[in-house]
Amino acid sequence: MKTYEKIFCQLSETKGFVTGEELGSHCQLSRTAIWKAIQKLEQFDVKIQSQKKRGYRLLFGDLLIPEMIEKQTGVPVILNHNSLSTQLDAKIGIQEGQKAPRLYLASNQKEAKGRFGRSFHASSGGIYMSLHIQPHVATDKQPAYTMMIASAIVKAISRLTGIETQIKWVNDIYLGQKKIAGILTEAISSVETGMITDVIIGIGINFNIKEMPKELENKATSLFSEEPSITRNQLIVEILKLFLTTPETDLIKVYKDKSFILDKQITFLEDGKTYQGVAEDITDNGALIVQLDNGKTKTLLGGDISLSSWEMRS
Repeated sequence: MKTYEKIFCQLSETKGFVTGEELGSHCQLSRTAIWKAIQKLEQFDVKIQSQKKRGYRLLFGDLLIPEMIEKQTGVPVILNHNSLSTQLDAKIGIQEGQKAPRLYLASNQKEAKGRFGRSFHASSGGIYMSLHIQPHVATDKQPAYTMMIASAIVKAISRLTGIETQIKWVNDIYLGQKKIAGILTEAISSVETGMITDVIIGIGINFNIKEMPKELENKATSLFSEEPSITRNQLIVEILKLFLTTPETDLIKVYKDKSFILDKQITFLEDGKTYQGVAEDITDNGALIVQLDNGKTKTLLGGDISLSSWEMRS
């Protein structure tokens, strides 16, 4: 663990002040090293109060600590503070022969992309990560990874905070009527074998974003608007544990239970034509079954839908 990470852990475990002498003794560091670590932490929006004769106290802030996540999940973590995109980081890792599973993590992203290549806001205070796995399964046998990770996210949030979030088909997590998280799943297959060799599951969560761009204020929000009751590390660990250990059938059930579009009137665009109907069901592989207003049934494998009404499930 890096020096500044050790200092952060020590301060976060103490409610009051910790003297420089105590920090030095516990972390086996000189006062100069402690001072440099404090300066480093402030670069990550961690606010620490310094008071003569009393030492240091953590006021607010959160720090991503790869070693902590690795220890609790068994998944190796690569943290990139200058990431353009964790999806890109994962693809580079695959090219370099990095073994899976492996988590690529970033404190922010400069060129974050969602579905259909759309850019999205990714500032400090969020969780930006991509999980690389190697399933080696036939294309038609691929598990519903987007559904599974979405379920893991809502379950993790509920377990750790008591906050209930819901899922908008196919890959968005909502708190009330505003989006707090999105998922992008990409698969790499072998032409020779027809097998999916690698899957990258990208996740972006608005954990505690201080300021949302004006154009997103009515569409997006953060899990926490005040000081968080948990850390990003805790949420990441819980998401990974649930995703990696919960049976697929259980996660799919959660996805359907937490979907707020079922039995709702929706609108969608297909081949330049607008359709309306009621979202009747979600299949185990993630397809959306829609009963159209004209009585016909359509099966959507992807795309965007809009709700005619924002009345949420209880």
